[in-house]
Amino acid sequence: MTDPRSLPPFASDNYAPVHPEVLAAVAAANDGYAVAYGDDPWTARLDARVREEFGAGALAFPVLNGTGANVVSLTALSPRWGGVVVSDVAHVNTDENGAPERVGSLKLLACRSTDGRITPDDVARWAGQRDDVHRAHPAVLSLTQSTELGTVYPLEELRALTHVAHDLGMAVHVDGSRLANAAASLGCSLRALTTDAGVDVVSLGAAKNGGMLGEAVLVLGPDDAPDVASARAREAASAAIPFLRKATMQLASKTRFVSAQLLALLGEPGDAGPLWHRNAAQANAMAARLRDGLKDLAPAVRVTRPTEANAVFATMPRAAADRLRAVARFYDWADGEAPDRVEVRLMCAWDTSPETVDAFVAAAADALS
Repeated sequence: MTDPRSLPPFASDNYAPVHPEVLAAVAAANDGYAVAYGDDPWTARLDARVREEFGAGALAFPVLNGTGANVVSLTALSPRWGGVVVSDVAHVNTDENGAPERVGSLKLLACRSTDGRITPDDVARWAGQRDDVHRAHPAVLSLTQSTELGTVYPLEELRALTHVAHDLGMAVHVDGSRLANAAASLGCSLRALTTDAGVDVVSLGAAKNGGMLGEAVLVLGPDDAPDVASARAREAASAAIPFLRKATMQLASKTRFVSAQLLALLGEPGDAGPLWHRNAAQANAMAARLRDGLKDLAPAVRVTRPTEANAVFATMPRAAADRLRAVARFYDWADGEAPDRVEVRLMCAWDTSPETVDAFVAAAADALS
């Protein structure tokens, strides 16, 4: 059903349409017959493309959605008695209806975050539980990049986190539903944020960055592992994921259509502007424009968190937020500084335009008046 509001939504980058280049890739893959369950030319090419982008030993396992990618990844990296160290606002902790616990039988070990990020000290605090049979064994560190609060782990912070986790014998997983936005924000490659930073397994997002549906679990190459324990974790995950993907209902029969989308986003080696980067950079730039526009509405509007990717968080009067929601859909995030104020989350997508942002800021000014 068409939304009657006058402006496109700022509720979620999941609301955005599929990028035309992705749609064209899906249409091109719809040419005749292909062997099911991933034994097709598109998935073979994705395997090769992932090795080119992430390292010679990397493996790609297309799945149906982001929650499935996270569950498969974490289950593959953790023993039956294991736990997963996460941020308190991590998507796996707050927005997946307990899927890691229900499906993966994993205990999530939450750390209080600052603007969505946790620190090496937060991870090290779980060291005492490694040998305690009365506690879940901290087996995996799962980081969200970019975070649920629109922030990004800089490369040095990311390396410090993976280092302490590996020192504790933990594998490292990245929930990369918005990995492209983080890489565009930092001006680095996808490999720099993953393989080169010591990450072991990645849930690679597509739907939030111009894809239709489907993501991928990437196991990074054992030869690039920072230590022996990390290499063993990657090898074990590579062996387990084909079976876990099927057992958790994440193996698509027509995998070629998922692989075709990921190929379109990754582009070809040497592309000066691959689609993943173009889409993410546009979303990030529009979030920065939106933040600056809302700052001009201070003190009635207060930007509450750093805008480092494609999300803007701000507080405003509840009544104004309700009036503004009649123009464009968005979500409340938390209570504001006072009972009559609310913190809202505003997401920009690959197709958000400067005109849309400026019109939203103007509508916000009207709602405040």
